Amino acid sequence: MENIKNKYGIIGDSVEINEIISVVQQVAPTDITVLITGESGTGKDVFAKLIHELSRRGNRPMISVNAGAIPEGIIESELFGHERGAFTGASDSRKGYFELADGGTIFLDEIGELPLATQVKFLRVLETGEYMRVGSSIPRKVDVRIIAATNKELETEVAQGRFRPDLYFRLRSINIKIPPLRDRREDIIEFASEFAKQFSTKNKIHFEGFSPEALNILKNHFWPGNVRELRNFIESLIVIKSGKLIETTDLKSLFKQNQERMNRNLPVFTNKSPDQAERELILRALLEMKADINEMKNILLGQNGTRVDPHYVEAYFDTASNNEDNNYVEPVTKAEKRAIISALERFKGNRRLASHALNISERTLYRKIKEYNLDM
Repeated sequence: MENIKNKYGIIGDSVEINEIISVVQQVAPTDITVLITGESGTGKDVFAKLIHELSRRGNRPMISVNAGAIPEGIIESELFGHERGAFTGASDSRKGYFELADGGTIFLDEIGELPLATQVKFLRVLETGEYMRVGSSIPRKVDVRIIAATNKELETEVAQGRFRPDLYFRLRSINIKIPPLRDRREDIIEFASEFAKQFSTKNKIHFEGFSPEALNILKNHFWPGNVRELRNFIESLIVIKSGKLIETTDLKSLFKQNQERMNRNLPVFTNKSPDQAERELILRALLEMKADINEMKNILLGQNGTRVDPHYVEAYFDTASNNEDNNYVEPVTKAEKRAIISALERFKGNRRLASHALNISERTLYRKIKEYNLDM
């Protein structure tokens, strides 16, 4: 087991992790479908890769697909491919992820986000190995090992009609549940040390380490974002401290900053429709951007001891708010559209980064782009 950990970079020596590795060793040599569950950031992709590496398909490709990041309108084309002329813009035939993974493994992350219509076709591949490209009536055969993952409770999704029960029962034959960090605290220090070593080596930073008190605080923190949050936290600390010894005051300061940031962005549970909630999130992002602009405006107008020609400053900012007066209230839809355009321009059309900045899912952003006829 230690050889496997060292060879594949598996971190942790808790009972839970050792049990998971033992199960992985048993299921990897077979072609049985595996469902990996656990909270966001627990490392489900790491164990999916380990299953593939230890299987007889280890020298074949492993294709990783995030079902939650693909717009509903094109997800079947992405998974199963399409024929030329199947839809507007399909100028050529295209292989899907299943075809690309033939002979290897396909890892379908966030399977709980898979649309119901696509779940039917996915179940067919699971049971028969057959699929059809979009726009084709000819069945194709594929030989793939399927590993799925989700941070959702699929039993709940089934009960609420969002996930097919037959697909759920087909998937759950082998279910590997990755525990959150708070349930295996003995692994936290090992993770922190390894992340610090990797980051400082990669960035050529001489890192002086953690004080014993700091390590104890790390070990007892809740870590709602799990391993992913811990890694980002450690990397931020090393940069902020320029590699110097990390003390308890450093941890508490960054914890406070992160909590304040989360409190600003946490959604409020209401009886509003999903569309209303999404619009309010985007409007909130727009208002925060406006506050930043006003702050910059005050600085440019002399709040920092220097002064720029006010006519130039006013002219510049008026281009972004030429409708603004004391009686004008901008409609939510217009504010939402302007926020989306601003985010897309800021990130040069990168929709993943834009959706993250707007605090909405990538799929929602695609839908909004289509709704507002934004071709950027």
